[in-house]
Amino acid sequence: MFKGSMPALVTPFRNGELDLDTLKHLVEWHIAEGSTGLVPVGTTGESPTLTHEEHELVIKVVVETAAGRVPVIAGAGSNNTVEAIRFVEYAHRVGADAALVVTPYYNKPSQRGMIAHFSALHDCADIPIIIYNIPPRSVVDMTPATMGELAKLPRIVGVKDATGKLERVSQQRASCGPEFIQLSGEDATALGFNAHGGVGCISVTANVAPKLCAEFQAATLAGDYKTALEYQDRLMPLHEAIFIEPGLVGAKYGMSKLGLCSEEVRSPLTGLEDSTKAKIDAAMAHAGLL
Repeated sequence: MFKGSMPALVTPFRNGELDLDTLKHLVEWHIAEGSTGLVPVGTTGESPTLTHEEHELVIKVVVETAAGRVPVIAGAGSNNTVEAIRFVEYAHRVGADAALVVTPYYNKPSQRGMIAHFSALHDCADIPIIIYNIPPRSVVDMTPATMGELAKLPRIVGVKDATGKLERVSQQRASCGPEFIQLSGEDATALGFNAHGGVGCISVTANVAPKLCAEFQAATLAGDYKTALEYQDRLMPLHEAIFIEPGLVGAKYGMSKLGLCSEEVRSPLTGLEDSTKAKIDAAMAHAGLL
């Protein structure tokens, strides 16, 4: 159910407020461009600067607009288990297809603490959960052994892996089983990730180039790595340029060049340096987007 190219959706703003009309248009555009799922209110959706009410409203609007045409994996993470339960329960209540839950950041739980956290979320609602393991942001790293323990729970169905360690895919196949859904959280290494046994990517670049990212993912899943490599060559400069500064800022800038949404982000993030904009412009031209 969860595979292929799934954009980690940006949250559009206008004058500091949610721009829900643009959000609805983005959902329609991504579906038309071939995205196979949508992931609202992750880090790329600026969840750290949304209120709880805004966070939930974005999930609701995306679920209602998608209307079952593609699965919606709702961002539902927190380093506070009670708060994460609120988001998971809400995602289930409004009809999201799964919840994406990040490993608890800042308070640095042990592996035992992570098992307790995810077990509580598993038990709180009848909705599939995708673990989001991103040590550079959360500081903690869920081991393949811990993931294997959690994979025994029926609703812990997969992982968004942003470790950048391609061997993790094989290690997690061994600990969690080959049916455990492994999704890349890093655009630049998604080619190798799928070669190791991954089945898709929750992608930042797909905000800007959803059709190319979807076709790239489709090629890897068909085993056509020659074609996939051609797409990788087109997309790699864009993967790199978007992340010169925080990726969501780069993604919003690229989208603004396509007339899709404004560049507006919330503090403490800021707009891009002109030098970064020039590199994204060049990368988009290389990919055939401009």
